[in-house]
Amino acid sequence: MEIASPMWFRNLLVYRLTQDVPFNAETLEATLAAKPARPCASQELATYGFAAPFGKGEDAPLVHASQEFLLIAARKEERILPGSVVRDALQEKVEEIEAEQMRKVYKKERERIKEDIVQTFLPRAFIRRSSTFAAIMPRQGLILVDTASAKKAEDLLSTLREAIGSLPVRPLGVKVAPSATLTGWVKAQQAAADFHLLDECELRDTHEDGGVVRCKRQDLTGEEIQLHLSTGKQVTQLALAWQDKLTFVIDDKLAIKRLRFEDLLQEQAAQDGGDDALAQMDASFTLMMLTFAEYLPALFEALGGEEIPQGL
Repeated sequence: MEIASPMWFRNLLVYRLTQDVPFNAETLEATLAAKPARPCASQELATYGFAAPFGKGEDAPLVHASQEFLLIAARKEERILPGSVVRDALQEKVEEIEAEQMRKVYKKERERIKEDIVQTFLPRAFIRRSSTFAAIMPRQGLILVDTASAKKAEDLLSTLREAIGSLPVRPLGVKVAPSATLTGWVKAQQAAADFHLLDECELRDTHEDGGVVRCKRQDLTGEEIQLHLSTGKQVTQLALAWQDKLTFVIDDKLAIKRLRFEDLLQEQAAQDGGDDALAQMDASFTLMMLTFAEYLPALFEALGGEEIPQGL
């Protein structure tokens, strides 16, 4: 089955390899083949495995290598069984038993009946497929996952860990609390070199149950924003541009969302790839990764420098 090309990542969770892992495209290809994506069997709730990031058919490689970068994709297939349907069927069955047998149905029996109902309904349930892409940067010691969900990223990384036997990674951290840096930028009405404030941010009161202010299409250098900051609110999400290459939103957990590569880069990739669809995907991926190789070190340096835990 074909997976649509990611072309350009839209989100980014960044993980640091804490030990040197010798990633090799051919070896990784063989390893991932042991955990392939596959359809759900009639009684399965979900399956998860690796699929070709580009191309289609059985011969499409599970690892796309370009220059020193590797692209992989994981696909989840799950049967969607609405909770309300199961609840209604369970209630109906319980009422039927209680009326016919004139006895109360207790918790343990209700759970068994519910399991039977789920097994009966599963083969008829809708199937949903979703894909998560990850790029490996062996020289930089980073793995980038195209998602804003830590759960989805961990699903991919743990499955990769099972496949290759060991994957010593942790979310990349910085030395200064990101919210402190982002707040400082908005207060100063200026970000670090090569970064520019855009027109969107989220401000939170640091007190428990404190208020949240979300601003869109707002002049972040205006008095209104400064007033919020003067009452002690912290910037927990901020829209930024980097050079003339991309725009993004970053939050206080270093999740990067709504990444958008500027038209010049996209046009360059289209020109490099020519008329062939796979060549265009490869050109996009390569240009994206070369951009990340510059952008990510600059971003983490601007945020106070990467924090390396003791002992690594």
